[in-house]
Amino acid sequence: MITDARVLREEFVPGDVVHRDAEVNALSRVLEPISDGEDARPVLITGPSGVGKTTITKFVVSRLRESVLDIESVHVNCWQSYTRFGAIYAILEGLGQTLDVHRRSTPHDELLEKLDNYDGPPVIVTLDEVDQLDDARLVYDLYRLDNFSFVLVTNDEEQLLADLDERVRSRLQTAETIRFDRYHVDELTDIVAARADHGLEPDAIRTDQLRLIADAAAGDARVGLSILRSAARRADRENAERITDDHVEAAIPEGRQEVRSRTLDALRPEQRLVYELVVDHGEIAPRDLYEEYAERADEPRTKRTVRSWLNKLQQYNLVESHGSGPNRVYEAREAE
Repeated sequence: MITDARVLREEFVPGDVVHRDAEVNALSRVLEPISDGEDARPVLITGPSGVGKTTITKFVVSRLRESVLDIESVHVNCWQSYTRFGAIYAILEGLGQTLDVHRRSTPHDELLEKLDNYDGPPVIVTLDEVDQLDDARLVYDLYRLDNFSFVLVTNDEEQLLADLDERVRSRLQTAETIRFDRYHVDELTDIVAARADHGLEPDAIRTDQLRLIADAAAGDARVGLSILRSAARRADRENAERITDDHVEAAIPEGRQEVRSRTLDALRPEQRLVYELVVDHGEIAPRDLYEEYAERADEPRTKRTVRSWLNKLQQYNLVESHGSGPNRVYEAREAE
């Protein structure tokens, strides 16, 4: 049934992409000066989760590296490398420049100086989920480097800009913004069909079943691929020749839960604390939430930071809010 499990994974970057030609062309056009040895303008890629922002970025950068011999690229997941030190270290590590760097004792300024002294080929740095950085001033520091071009990926451009200081906002005003919209059902059907064609046995799944998966995914390719994987695994376990309707129906809640669990696992401890407080209370006002968070956190962050975390939890469908101003409350979203 499953001929290539890699193809069915969310992080797999296909050799070709569908329904993102405009976005591919826009990003390729902005990065084109790198082919001539020049730095590219910064790029801000925005849109909801599951719309292909990371996949398209990796696809375009990979294609550029195939056509230009002397070019490096580093993809930083800011969910994982969210501190100033962690993000800079991830860039240096991607460039193979960490031999004399000590995680516990090397100052930030020394790391930046090491980047500033980099004399290798031009580098494209993607800061994925850039709004997760603890200190967004890092963006300003990185923009000052020569020989580096930056792609910033975020769910919400407006929220990102609101959390930045004026210096960084002014830098981002020169950035090219590429917005990704939700996939329509037909588009997402084609996407999961392409993965099925390359990852499953021929005729393992019908077009109407792929459309059912796409409809259940509600525009989120991560969910669609997760449902497809779950259905294929079920069929595999039963040694079935084809995926049945029952396999798909059972895979829908399972696939949704898998994406939800992966998102929860990606939260850092303080974000998980905020989420669990919302879950525990059922419904809670921001002021009450922050007061309890501040009591339980070892080193409480600012109200503004916690507010940005709540926005992130909303973007990933973990919590939802009702009301506005002093009447706003948050509650956890039930798994569908």
